[in-house]
Amino acid sequence: MPYDGMHAFVRALEARGELVRISREVDPYLEASCLADRAMKAGGPALLFERIKGSRFPLLINGYGSKRRMAMALGVEDLEEHARSIESLVKTRAPSSARELAALAGRLPELSHVPPRKLASGAEAPCQEVVLTGDRIDLDLLPILTSWPDDGGPFLTLPNVITRDPETGARNIGMYRMQKLDRQTTAMHWQVHKTGARHFREAKARGMRRLEVAVALGGDPALTYCATAPLPEGIDEWMLAGFLRKRAVTTVACKTVDLEVPAESDFVLEGYVDPQEALFDEGPFGDHTGYYTPVDKFPKFHLTAITHRRDAVYPATLVGPPPMEDQWLGKATERLFLPLLKMIFPEVVDMNLPVEGAFHNLVLVSIKKQYPFHAARIAHGLWGSGQMSFSKVICVVDHDVDVQNVADVAWRLLANLDPKRDVSFVDGPIDQLDHGANQALYGGKMSIDGTRKWAEEGYARVWPEVARHLPETDAKVDQLVRELGLEDKLGARVVAAAEAPVIGARELLSRAVSVARDAMNKRGSS
Repeated sequence: MPYDGMHAFVRALEARGELVRISREVDPYLEASCLADRAMKAGGPALLFERIKGSRFPLLINGYGSKRRMAMALGVEDLEEHARSIESLVKTRAPSSARELAALAGRLPELSHVPPRKLASGAEAPCQEVVLTGDRIDLDLLPILTSWPDDGGPFLTLPNVITRDPETGARNIGMYRMQKLDRQTTAMHWQVHKTGARHFREAKARGMRRLEVAVALGGDPALTYCATAPLPEGIDEWMLAGFLRKRAVTTVACKTVDLEVPAESDFVLEGYVDPQEALFDEGPFGDHTGYYTPVDKFPKFHLTAITHRRDAVYPATLVGPPPMEDQWLGKATERLFLPLLKMIFPEVVDMNLPVEGAFHNLVLVSIKKQYPFHAARIAHGLWGSGQMSFSKVICVVDHDVDVQNVADVAWRLLANLDPKRDVSFVDGPIDQLDHGANQALYGGKMSIDGTRKWAEEGYARVWPEVARHLPETDAKVDQLVRELGLEDKLGARVVAAAEAPVIGARELLSRAVSVARDAMNKRGSS
């Protein structure tokens, strides 16, 4: 179900008990973010700050902050609904019969809503109900948060930044944090690997003095998700939004720049970046890695207009030491893009990007192993696939390991591991925010082969089997548990992957030690 702006999403969250309204005045400097941090760490609700000091606009934060809310943001009950739709789409074959041709033709209406559509002539765009230009442009009107004590200032954290390729005219929508510098200027933190940064470099090389930029805030939450999605360059993010929403994104021309924005946005910032202007010292910023990213040079964004709805709701998020709200944006990408990954690597069974790994620091992937050293091929293949190239540690395990259950991965991975044999190191590009390497943008990466080893891989022993109960025994005990009324005490026999809890490193280590201790005790008593 698509949402007509943030107010519609707020109403849906509230109707399902997923939102708490905060009616007392809260300071946007550190106070609101501290409260949001507690909500995120506790797995709490979305928060609607109705009175942010200095602004008349309410602020929504943690709107994506749970599995259920992330699915709601994308208009489904479960993210796997979209994953199945994408899988069905990518597996579509050329029709070989009249029946298959008819079935394919029947699916075409499903895709008619994918391309964006311009607002009907004469219709008023909700995002342009109020238009501020000239001296009326004032970013102080917005409840922009300062999240952490050492941040360089207030930052916009959920902007949909729209640019066009100076050469081809192709549109890109990316999400790049924006530090507020004054009433009419921000920094534009598009990292060197991002498409917006490439547009900037091309404009600079052409001697351009204006690279026009529009920044959409709010609207349907699916739009914001799609701005974060790791789409191949040249694929329009709003086409993905149309597919997920099952309704085309309606666009409207900006007032002062030659760009289009979603008509249902809550706020739009119009303006330009001057590629010939000196870069600005942006930062520090408490980032999704949990650490501050240091001051670095980035361009300035000069506003030429602010437009907004009369009932606009300002969207924000908080990033920092995990878990945070952004873990669920990452989980959505993991689930939605898995079918596309399987197109390249059909042997892949599942993948998990644990929140503790801040998305690019750790990848857990299970495969149906088919030949010697198969795990190495998968690791190197992932390092050559788009944003997966920034992955620092890739762990490959067998198909029967539940990668959504981190405790299960730790047990199987460590039990199967010979560090000298199974750990490999390579050098390559790393995320610009990664501070671990000795230099920016380039550093070491590691793969761990946690699959069972074959004789062809030099393993001369007999590989043991995992100790498992017989299916018929499990079935009998299931019935016994029900008859004794012990379901609540003994729990389910298997935790579903989607419901498996996210556990921290400390708890993971504790569980590993406990498992090892139990194994030693059993060995000693036998």
